[in-house]
Amino acid sequence: MKWRRGYKSEHTEDRRRRPGAGAAAVGGGGILAVIAALVFGGGLFGSGGFDLDSTLEQFGSGGASAPQAQQNQLDDAPDPDAELASFSQFVFDDAQTTWDELFEAAGIDYPEARLVLFTGSTQSGCGGATAQIGPHYCPTDQTVYLDLDFFRDLSSRFGASGDFAAAYVIGHEVAHHVQNVTQVMDEVRRLQQANPADRNPLSVRLELQADCLAGVWARSTFERDLLEQGDLEEAFTAAEAVGDDRIQQQATGMINEESWTHGSSAERVQWFEEGFQTGDPNRCDTFG
Repeated sequence: MKWRRGYKSEHTEDRRRRPGAGAAAVGGGGILAVIAALVFGGGLFGSGGFDLDSTLEQFGSGGASAPQAQQNQLDDAPDPDAELASFSQFVFDDAQTTWDELFEAAGIDYPEARLVLFTGSTQSGCGGATAQIGPHYCPTDQTVYLDLDFFRDLSSRFGASGDFAAAYVIGHEVAHHVQNVTQVMDEVRRLQQANPADRNPLSVRLELQADCLAGVWARSTFERDLLEQGDLEEAFTAAEAVGDDRIQQQATGMINEESWTHGSSAERVQWFEEGFQTGDPNRCDTFG
């Protein structure tokens, strides 16, 4: 993907180089966990653990404390993931710009989401974000949480490498923000509460719609000549790699469709391609 090197987003908070980042594990439950857990490696949202921001505030501005000295060393050290962090911010902003334009054309305001880069674990409006959960969107604070190590895992564990494989993941999470803004997510939550037996099928429809909406954004990158040879294939490979059937087969050697929360590999590729081929979010009605 053609992108601007060294890009920094005003909508991103980088928590990766804070002292103590990644020291806590967070557990618990919640609807977004059910939606996000299987496809991005397991784990659940929660409301436990320590408050990283509060911990850092204890040190204040009072001079030469050891944590402050450690922070200075971290700030001065080279960032081995500088390019990946910059790329992630570029993709995040590019996807949001696309949705801002689509919303404006429809006469609707688009409140921009935020991106938090972290390592290991951090606090979120949904209780906590961990590497085990993987990339995910929290509707409470309208923020996407991303541990960059996931992209290495996506390549080594799921066989989906390349920059546009990572772009597909980010585009999918921004699509969840679109679903939140348009209240699709609220409606799914309401239906799940009213019909607990339909919880997983409704989750699948929500995730497949996010794949389709990610395809709509990907179409815009094609139309703006941002795609390079092989980019689209990387996105298809990533969508296929995180299908419920593929993950279950790899993990257990068995496939249980009743437990799916995201859809099969074929379905994920199909709906991403639907969004890409049409470029029309109105074609992303996975609930119809």
